[in-house]
Amino acid sequence: MPSLVIDGVELPEALIAQEIQNHPSASAAEARAAAAHALAIRALLIRRGQDLGLTPEPETDALGREETPEEALARAVLETELSVATPSHAECLRLYESQRERFRTPPLTEASHILLEAEADGEAGAQALADGLIAQLRQGLASFADLARTHSACPSGASAGGSLGQLRPGDLVGEVESALAGLQPGEVAASPVRSRFGWHVLRLDRRIEGRLLPFELVEDRIRLHLESRAWTAAATRYVADLAAAARTEGVAVSLSDDGRVREGSLTLGRLLEPGLAGERLESWLQAVDPAFFDKVAAAAEAAGVPLADYVQATTADFLAEATDEDWTKLISAAQGAADPALAALAAILRLKVAPPKPRFTVIRRV
Repeated sequence: MPSLVIDGVELPEALIAQEIQNHPSASAAEARAAAAHALAIRALLIRRGQDLGLTPEPETDALGREETPEEALARAVLETELSVATPSHAECLRLYESQRERFRTPPLTEASHILLEAEADGEAGAQALADGLIAQLRQGLASFADLARTHSACPSGASAGGSLGQLRPGDLVGEVESALAGLQPGEVAASPVRSRFGWHVLRLDRRIEGRLLPFELVEDRIRLHLESRAWTAAATRYVADLAAAARTEGVAVSLSDDGRVREGSLTLGRLLEPGLAGERLESWLQAVDPAFFDKVAAAAEAAGVPLADYVQATTADFLAEATDEDWTKLISAAQGAADPALAALAAILRLKVAPPKPRFTVIRRV
């Protein structure tokens, strides 16, 4: 099964494909990268939880959805490992003073309307009726409540004389909200307003401007916001450190096709130990690929070191400098091999001694 190495975690391509749906992005490549990164971080957190000996205790959210044991374990790691200081009174006050507009109550509007449905009277008929009602209202020939009860297709007409009650920004469709914003209290709009519901005859009854909330009333809310922001930053740094440490191991963790966490499929650390004697290396290389053995031997001679030392130094360099792409290539070389460790070693040596030639594209200009 094809796999990819991200942040020191070996991920099956099939698992990444399943995860992509949870990461909508501007492009397929961005969604794939986000899915792979999320899977890798989850795996590293689960392994850390296992190392710490934590016991997952799944919680249930407000909608009744219960965490999986893996989700609970990942959460427990962050709760155990992270510590965020409680923001002080001075820090909360500083945010309040610098962003006072954030702590204003929303403006309130009281308005009334008469809704005329275009489908009932036809577009021209509904508009003409609306114009006539406005003329009566502006000349004082009829009361708004009486006309609403007689003509309005909105339930507010019969029950409340057209009154919409107190409204917050966003409660009304944009066309109506914009028209009311241009009126003074008690004023009837000079022209009807068209929305997807029909034609509206509008009157602004009252406008209540927002007011600044006292600091004492919002201090706890500010403290929670600052603490949440600090915790998010700390969690971001923590998972970045986990990933950096995993990358130094090469392949620290592997995910199975069903998402279970297991130890890395490749362990190259022992290849740095002096357990592979020079004679054994030579016989192995000669048996695997005699022509390639000649190249490795020539490279070791040019470096002025024994072949075994050259192989160990090359492996050490790879472990220190390899990218996720390099590790992906290494896994591809090792998968299906009778001895994955030796197959990985051969791949490392080939990257050093016989690196792939760069490809160039010739563009024909017309």
